[in-house]
Amino acid sequence: MSKINAAITGVGGYVPEYILTNKELEKMVDTSDEWITSRTGIKERRILKGENQGVSILGINAVKDLIAKTKIDPKENELLIFATVTADMTFPATANIVASAVGATNAFSYDMSAACSGFIYALTTGASFIKSGMYKKVVVVGGDKMSAIMDYTDRTTCIIFGDGAGCVLLEPTTEEVGVIDSILKSDGGGESYLHMKAGGSRIPASHDTVDKRQHFVYQEGSAVFKFAVTNMAEVAAQLAERNHLTRETIDWLVPHQANKRIIDATANRVGITEDKVMMNIEKYGNTTAGTIPLLLWDYEKKLKKGDDLILAAFGGGFTWGAVYVKWAYTS
Repeated sequence: MSKINAAITGVGGYVPEYILTNKELEKMVDTSDEWITSRTGIKERRILKGENQGVSILGINAVKDLIAKTKIDPKENELLIFATVTADMTFPATANIVASAVGATNAFSYDMSAACSGFIYALTTGASFIKSGMYKKVVVVGGDKMSAIMDYTDRTTCIIFGDGAGCVLLEPTTEEVGVIDSILKSDGGGESYLHMKAGGSRIPASHDTVDKRQHFVYQEGSAVFKFAVTNMAEVAAQLAERNHLTRETIDWLVPHQANKRIIDATANRVGITEDKVMMNIEKYGNTTAGTIPLLLWDYEKKLKKGDDLILAAFGGGFTWGAVYVKWAYTS
């Protein structure tokens, strides 16, 4: 019996219309376009505006884009996983809301929370369902509405994050393409460096937590940077080495878009030149679980069947990892 692989057979994406530029941020906090660009590589980011507009809106639009491009019947989808840390509500799962809105009425769905590594965790999970033979169509979504948990008086964090979502369709194949291998890691010792203090069961929301501004992202930038540079780069290199991939044979590095310096460090560690590094941080910023699928969405037309991709991410938790994907189609 032929081995079943999980192939990415389609990509969808969505970013909000509103563009928050560095120039606009100069009016909100003590910063400058030059300072932001030189330290992060970000020029602008997208923000989801309006009342009652949760991350589900981003996911719904991304999946609708995927459906339109692949021409699949939503009712054929059997599983939808949504990687996010900005769920619409504590429950139900945002994945449930998205599946219902796009007509995936025969799918079961759930959220996955692993911060910026969420998409590669969910991609590996979805691929496992395909490889086991249980399902034939799985949609994996990664997206966040980071503007909902951003303190726009904190110049160290508000400059970094934006809103957006992307998704992929996984289907079985017996060809030598698809999600080939992964290395996934976590370390709960990173909690103190990157977290949102209140709003969970440990510190429920109250007047006091709101007054203390504890419902926003807290980050110790220098510590997170050091961990990210070391671990994201190392795991990408390890994955490449154990799959006998070299700087010549790797076609694309698909790195989480947290900071251009982290992206450059990862590329250098793997030995990849800049022309093989997917990057859109300058226009979207860090969309957390949305960065990697949005890269695939932006670069889809440049990808060819058989291309070797290394996806790598690092996020709060700490969580990090890398996935080796052999691309399954030429657009």
